[in-house]
Amino acid sequence: MLWPNVSPWIRFIFLIGAAAGPFASLSADESLAAPLRFDRAAVASESALASQVGGDVLRRGGNGVDAAVATAFALAVVHPTAGNIGGGGFLLVRLPEGRAVAFDFRETAPKASRPDMFLGPDGKYDAERHHWGALSVGVPGSVAGLHLAHARLGKLPWRELVQPAVDLAAKGFRVSRGLAESLAGVLPSMRRYPASIAQFSRGGEPLAEGESLVQADLARSLERIRDRGPAGFYEGETADLLVKEMVRLGGLIRHEDLRAYRAVEREPVRGTYRGFDVLGMPPPSSGGVALIEMLNIIEGDPLGDMGPRGSRGTHLIIEAMRRAYADRARFLGDPDRADVPAARLASKDHAAALRKTIDPSRASKSAPESFEWPRESSETTHLSVVDPDGMAVALTTTIEQAYGSRIVVSGAGFLLNNEMGDFNPSAGLTTRDGLIGTPANLVEPGKRMLSSMTPTIVARDGKPYLVLGSPGGRTIINSVLLVVINAIDHRMAVQDAVDAPRFHHQWLPDLVLAERWCFSPDTRVALEALGHRIEAPGHQQGSVMALRIHPAGPGGKKGFIEAGVDRRRPDTGAAGY
Repeated sequence: MLWPNVSPWIRFIFLIGAAAGPFASLSADESLAAPLRFDRAAVASESALASQVGGDVLRRGGNGVDAAVATAFALAVVHPTAGNIGGGGFLLVRLPEGRAVAFDFRETAPKASRPDMFLGPDGKYDAERHHWGALSVGVPGSVAGLHLAHARLGKLPWRELVQPAVDLAAKGFRVSRGLAESLAGVLPSMRRYPASIAQFSRGGEPLAEGESLVQADLARSLERIRDRGPAGFYEGETADLLVKEMVRLGGLIRHEDLRAYRAVEREPVRGTYRGFDVLGMPPPSSGGVALIEMLNIIEGDPLGDMGPRGSRGTHLIIEAMRRAYADRARFLGDPDRADVPAARLASKDHAAALRKTIDPSRASKSAPESFEWPRESSETTHLSVVDPDGMAVALTTTIEQAYGSRIVVSGAGFLLNNEMGDFNPSAGLTTRDGLIGTPANLVEPGKRMLSSMTPTIVARDGKPYLVLGSPGGRTIINSVLLVVINAIDHRMAVQDAVDAPRFHHQWLPDLVLAERWCFSPDTRVALEALGHRIEAPGHQQGSVMALRIHPAGPGGKKGFIEAGVDRRRPDTGAAGY
């Protein structure tokens, strides 16, 4: 699935928060308000309630990593669609002095995984085995990754950061309209898992807006994480419950897999764009490499002079997308298990060679057998943080599909991912419909599956300028790309850059997916005359959470932080002071 099934454009409310000082949060549940600005620090996420947790941490003196960790655990409670301890993700940090570090806690394939595990008894590809059920569950990484980032860079005690999530799970929280609609939609696919129905319904009936969602089993799992760190998840009672669930349902994860899991500290991928410095996640995320590759290609043309979403500039962007996604399919995977030429793909020379293959008067054609220019799901969640000292944090986590595998671990209260679906299904199985069968991302025991998550930090003159990321499966990279272009080339305010319509091309299928009002009739006609095939199915693309930092200026001009919170989804919000 390429496009998230999300609510229509919605309205914002501006709320003034706690009495402990000038503190504000922005929620996407009520009425429209002006873009929210903060004087010193901010966090933006897909839940106003979770952002409030992160904002409270910042007010208490926590740094950006502390706020990101606390917000992520809160999302595991209040945003079950994607925020969860049963998945994995990537955390990118830029420290105030300019040093940057990336934390990779992508899920891994269990030891019992096999390259042919997604083929049915007849030897043919079986999408059900690949994407659903217990075989689709990878070894979770979120707890290990958040703990590693905190151990390296955090400031406040670990237990203080997990406690708000414990409280939200144990005491419950009010179900919003958006969550009520989401749970009602997913309940039919949870019917085969009694623990899932028990946790997310009222005796099998959908929870209504305004009801309280209490998750006692999840609270106890979070208490073990609070008290013991990763050992409270990968060992002991939680591990026993997870493995028991896997054995019962025919999954592959065993205690040995949990004990062996390690988060990894990596060097970010780096690039430049029109004088800005761009920091991204390295493989096994494809986001950083593909984003920088596309920006390098586009940099050769004066995109700002072409206007947003005009046919000439859009054609250039589509062709850059096509080439970067072809490289993604051919080369990218787990760098510890494959030879991944990330530096070459992100280089200016490679982009210059690709730019020469773009015909301004005609669309290229994508084909499974052709890489001459050299499907992932949508339910991921992103949060962005800037602290008072200028530490910037971009954190993207996922459990793959909406609500992951739909499996809640009995007695433990958390949803499991179905991330094994992000491995290529079978060697050589590359089709015009978008299945990829290239070697770099084929399943192997202990291997990390390729991801499109694109936590990104853009800096200017040695200071953070943009902190952003998005959910949306393979559309993530292009959602981030378009917001960066809107902010830099078209000089949009950050909320406008986030609000602007989006489009997507991923090499295969050879199709431009566009939000309904993305192109004017004239622009669409012009693009189709160039040979582009366009579909506008009426869905929204991504949910970008962006912070833009305006530095202090001469004459006593005060700096501030501006939040761009995506209005495409309900419940999103920002908080800070």
